[in-house]
Amino acid sequence: MDWPHDPDGEEGSEGGRKYGHAVLAKKVDEDEDFPFTAGEFVEEYGDHPVRIDYDRVVSVDDIFAHIDGDEEFKTFPEFHKAVGKALREADYWPYRLEHA
Repeated sequence: MDWPHDPDGEEGSEGGRKYGHAVLAKKVDEDEDFPFTAGEFVEEYGDHPVRIDYDRVVSVDDIFAHIDGDEEFKTFPEFHKAVGKALREADYWPYRLEHA
């Protein structure tokens, strides 16, 4: 895919590789951006790359396809929980918990 910027460059990872939640979290200013909807986030960042692991990069839109566009985030924890759930639903979460 032709990304608007390099996922590992300054705009994508601030000079060092960042993955998943870290990439998405740095796009949000906790003091100024809330509340916002998932649809508003995708409208602004949908074509931006998110590195999932050492060899897989997906778009913000790919992740947010698993979040209702009307879902509103009022706090940073609400945003993180929805993103985490979406990453797991899309099988982009690199860690698995084993239940006994």
